Amino acid sequence: MASCRAATHLWYFRPMTFWIDTHCHLDAPEFEGQTDAIWARAIAQNVRHCVIPAVEVANFDTVRLLAHQTGNSYALGIHPLYTPRALESDLACLEQQLHLHHHDPRLVAVGEIGLDFFVPALTTPLMVEKQEHFYKQQLRLARKFDLPVILHVRRSADRLLKYLRAQTPSDAAWLGIAHAFNGSESQAREFVKLGLKLGLGGAATFERALQLRRLATHLPLDALVMETDAPDIPPKWLYRIASERNSGEAQGRNEPFELPRIAAEVAALRGMSPEALAIATTANARSALPRLAGLLPAQP
Repeated sequence: MASCRAATHLWYFRPMTFWIDTHCHLDAPEFEGQTDAIWARAIAQNVRHCVIPAVEVANFDTVRLLAHQTGNSYALGIHPLYTPRALESDLACLEQQLHLHHHDPRLVAVGEIGLDFFVPALTTPLMVEKQEHFYKQQLRLARKFDLPVILHVRRSADRLLKYLRAQTPSDAAWLGIAHAFNGSESQAREFVKLGLKLGLGGAATFERALQLRRLATHLPLDALVMETDAPDIPPKWLYRIASERNSGEAQGRNEPFELPRIAAEVAALRGMSPEALAIATTANARSALPRLAGLLPAQP
């Protein structure tokens, strides 16, 4: 149905042990025409599944079709970075699409939704109000269709928590993921208390990310899932500082096949094996996004 608007590093595991990339924009323009090769590289690294979140109504059909073509899953939502051009009718479109595809087993969440108070243009009173309106309405739709949420959290954790609490009935916790989490430990524990998992990715590979690495080390293992946010948030071995970029060095492109190497760094921080982290975070992803259980084999 048409939308409403138009370098390899090998990590070895037991055969049934694998990774889930819980956040990958496989439909991004950077990947255009290369999806099959990108996904083949991921599978070769034992990344067996990824969740492809939408960012606006114009790519709802794209993420859905791509998930079916590649054997992955998808989420539908309006990203806070896209709220400046979003229309009120887009919320009606989202509701229509969630109703139409509600029984699609590959539709696993409402997302990517949330709030972004890092981008200056999004912090004006008018844009804060619009962001909050779209966020609250999408939380309402997640409740209506009994779906988890995938949250964009950038300098907005407390406000996100406020509206999550406001729509949390006493008999039903939230399910889902606070994607690319980089807040405080107290904020992290509040998201977990509400029922969400915390997404860790390439940012945790930087030694200077002290707070994030402390969280990756000390938070309960059952609170964590792994993600790449590819092609965004490259790990340290792909990142080029401004002077390097100015001298002609290309920024490395993040892909889902980087997930095992990212996860190996997180495992080292926690003093555990990558295989044990794969088993735990895959189980956590299934818990956060229950429809994944019907799409994947059991881990050992």
